[in-house]
Amino acid sequence: MAIDTERTFKPINIALLTISDTRGPDEDTSGDILAQRIKDAGHKLAYRAIEKDDAARIADRFNNWIDDKSVDAIISTGGTGLTGRDVTPEALDRVKEKEIPGFGELFRWLSYKTIGTSTVQSRAMAVVSRGTYIFALPGSNGAVKDGWDGILAEQLDSRNRPCNFVELMPRLREV
Repeated sequence: MAIDTERTFKPINIALLTISDTRGPDEDTSGDILAQRIKDAGHKLAYRAIEKDDAARIADRFNNWIDDKSVDAIISTGGTGLTGRDVTPEALDRVKEKEIPGFGELFRWLSYKTIGTSTVQSRAMAVVSRGTYIFALPGSNGAVKDGWDGILAEQLDSRNRPCNFVELMPRLREV
């Protein structure tokens, strides 16, 4: 990470959504890991919720948070695999305006170092919708660590050089 100490850190408000048919608050270890990393980085955890693997419900939750002007970014964990119940990318298709293809590509490259070719089973992705970033990570503890530590910690830090997602936020709603 290339942190420019001359720049000011700007905390952002992040909503965290775990997508699972089987996890409740007591079993949401990947959500716990992300929540702690968000806070440790100096950001605000604006909301945290668990939603069942249902594309319409997930899209509704995303839309509610997108419409909340206090939410700068949404991170979801789970539902990015290949099974019939994995529908997070389909929910994102319902709300997205622009894809950020490099996010998924970089995630799989980082994940390859940890789990090898099994990373091809991940449909991790990121989009922008109505001025809000949405990052979809797989639901494993290792995957959320790879996604946060390897990408999001830097890109959500306003001091990161040569560029970062935070500095683009004021311009995401441009027409």
